[in-house]
Amino acid sequence: MMYYLARLVSWIACNLPEGMAEAIGNFLGGLTWCVVPGWRKKMAKDNIMMCLGVDEKEAESIAKASWVRFGPMLMEVLRFPKMVKNLTERVEIVGDGAKLLHDGLALGKGAIIATAHSGNWELMGGALSAMGFPIVGVAQKQKEADFDRFINEYRRMVGMHITYKGDVREMYDMLKKGWIIGLLMDQDISIRDGIVFDWFGRPTNFVQGPGAFARYRGAPLFPGYIHRLPNGNHQIIIYPPIFVQKTNDKHKDIREAMEKVSVVLEKHIRQYPEEWFWMHDRWKSMRNRNPEDRRGME
Repeated sequence: MMYYLARLVSWIACNLPEGMAEAIGNFLGGLTWCVVPGWRKKMAKDNIMMCLGVDEKEAESIAKASWVRFGPMLMEVLRFPKMVKNLTERVEIVGDGAKLLHDGLALGKGAIIATAHSGNWELMGGALSAMGFPIVGVAQKQKEADFDRFINEYRRMVGMHITYKGDVREMYDMLKKGWIIGLLMDQDISIRDGIVFDWFGRPTNFVQGPGAFARYRGAPLFPGYIHRLPNGNHQIIIYPPIFVQKTNDKHKDIREAMEKVSVVLEKHIRQYPEEWFWMHDRWKSMRNRNPEDRRGME
């Protein structure tokens, strides 16, 4: 039932004028901001102040903008059936990004794009696919089967091959076949599965996946993100590739690669702070490891 309801809402969104769709998205984003729990708003605000060195008023503004943007982003996803017709006109790769990807794929080892919950990451993979790049989107399986069906159907609609996070074997197989694996790498995970190093000047727990995949194949690892312009179009920014060393110390190789990726991500977030998902409890695992560090939770 939910699947068909989502399709109906999508049909309505596709038939709205673009300006009206964006206005509705902004309204929904602002409306839902009112029901975000106070502790989560404070956590985001405190993290912004510590990471960016801004005052409380600016931090609150960034936190709100970071949340409200999900309204227009949702409307864009719902409008995928319409946007797919002219996706490459709405999204461009800036600078040498396209050449970097083509040169990386020419090595014959596939490639990894390490991206983040910044901008409309759902749109990024589809746009790259529409430009002719073979993209594998790695998805988190949703608890609600109808919604999982809907969102993955829309991801495939814009050209991506979708696999679930747990299907590591398929990801390795697709990498061998020369595909680009797109991985979100900015969320907190368990201490057991992550690697810890300083990010934004504080110990942070990072995923290992992008570095591990790139090391396995000797594939280029590209930090890459999407940025929304004031006119509603988007830019994809692909940074120069990182090549992971393959020594006898696997952990060190992956750690060094992920530290390099994290430097680029921090730079990107500093440039476009309102586009990153500050509402995620990014330092939860570190706080659990050190209960005395309750910053952002009191």
